[in-house]
Amino acid sequence: MNEIQVGTYVAYLLISIPLTVAVGRTLYKHGQAFLVDAFGGDGDLAGSVNHLLVVGFYLINCGWVTRSMSTSEILIHAHEGLEFLASRVGAVLLILGVMHFFNLFVLNRFRRRGLESKAPPPVLPNEYLARKAS
Repeated sequence: MNEIQVGTYVAYLLISIPLTVAVGRTLYKHGQAFLVDAFGGDGDLAGSVNHLLVVGFYLINCGWVTRSMSTSEILIHAHEGLEFLASRVGAVLLILGVMHFFNLFVLNRFRRRGLESKAPPPVLPNEYLARKAS
């Protein structure tokens, strides 16, 4: 393994891990309000679920980052290292985006369920429409 390859791997980790942490913190911070609403104001339950969601997010994304770090190619020139870096960081950004939308989907489902459970029951109609004769 040469210096360009090692430098590229180090740069990849120095970019990808902080990106993952920044997105995870944002999801944790702003997802809390959705979960509190979804769980009927139960802040303890919302905090626990929020923490578990973020841990799963970190595990999946950090696993992806470390798994996709290696390459069978030998990077000799700096431009090959930059191309590798751009390709891998781009993949990390796409995965983070997908995970972000997945988390939004999950949080919205929790919230919708919570709102449905607080909704009043449906009422019977007072009148019926007469059927048209055919």
